[in-house]
Amino acid sequence: MANSAYPHIAPRGNPIAPARAGKAKRRQAETLGRRAEDEVAALLRGKGYRILAVRLKTGGGEIDIVAADRQCLVFVEVKARPSFSEAAYAVSARQQARLIQSASIALAQNESWARPDIRFDVALVTAGGIQFIENAICIN
Repeated sequence: MANSAYPHIAPRGNPIAPARAGKAKRRQAETLGRRAEDEVAALLRGKGYRILAVRLKTGGGEIDIVAADRQCLVFVEVKARPSFSEAAYAVSARQQARLIQSASIALAQNESWARPDIRFDVALVTAGGIQFIENAICIN
């Protein structure tokens, strides 16, 4: 039975109630992210790109989308947020470095993906649509 004087405290019979709420939120965010990745992949296909991988796990991290046309290999980081500005700020310097490291590993493991040009894009996804930022991440 919950103590009405302290409604924010989980009842003794259910000490993991807050943990379940956190898991549900994570699952919801993951589902939203997967939908956003699927939408971005479909958009890239419509632009003539071939999708080589989605949610590619490497020793350096995960790459949301790897796509290619005849000339260019594109690594795409997808961010789904309520607004474009929130999505843009969600790509940290640490994530950028991890994406570059993961791309290097992916290329070493998949030599057939090599193209004359390589690009790192960010796709910002909101309820209002998708905004692509080509060459959003530069390699120094």
